[in-house]
Amino acid sequence: MMSAFYLPLSDNTFRATEHTVGPWGPDSQHLGPPSALLVRSLLALGRPSVSRVTFEVLGPVPVADLTVSTSVERPGRSVELLSASLSFEGRVVLTARAWHIVGSDTTAVAGGEVPAMAPPTSAVPMEIPDFWSGGYLAAVEWLSVSGGIFTPGDAQVWARPRVAVVEGFEPTPLERLFSVVDSASGVSSRVDIRKWYAINTDLTVHLHRQPVGEWVGMDARTTIGPDGVGLATSVVHDLEGPVGTTAQALFVRERS
Repeated sequence: MMSAFYLPLSDNTFRATEHTVGPWGPDSQHLGPPSALLVRSLLALGRPSVSRVTFEVLGPVPVADLTVSTSVERPGRSVELLSASLSFEGRVVLTARAWHIVGSDTTAVAGGEVPAMAPPTSAVPMEIPDFWSGGYLAAVEWLSVSGGIFTPGDAQVWARPRVAVVEGFEPTPLERLFSVVDSASGVSSRVDIRKWYAINTDLTVHLHRQPVGEWVGMDARTTIGPDGVGLATSVVHDLEGPVGTTAQALFVRERS
């Protein structure tokens, strides 16, 4: 079994493994692994952190060989805008734009965080149904404080990737976080994915501090409107407390 979401073929080309397979079909990826891959590539530009990343999903991300490109859109001494894209056979399928804010000491005025989630030691393994028991879902360890992927409604879940992002490289806490935070819409889903589509068109992650450790917590909720549009949000945690928030717009349709 492969030990990572991706195998490196060159500096900017990566082969997706079976661990990336998402819930919508065997040929398309869950958005978590490619999000982490793009963030990894952005950090390779020499910036140690990001404060906000927005991903635009331009099409299904295939389980195939993919090419990453990166650039600094707006250089600066204090704030910089970075960008990355993921392509399949010359067609861009996912983009990311990230703000990097140069760090400074704000310990004296730090505060305003919401309460920390109950730790993983107080959670229980999340039950995984037979109809989706492999691929990405099996590549992550899932613990439920309350709710979960197959329990409709709000959820508090801890997750820890079992595999690296790229084979041969130890993932950073930031890569681990981006490997799983797209799942906020899944763990708090209000619909049965066997009967409904609830697919996010984007993902925006804001971080007020950089994460530490292996575990990523999501205090997530999903709201669905009457016209086929939903919104999934979450407060993201590590073992030291909250680190930021996520938001996803959802395309919601009943399966025919």
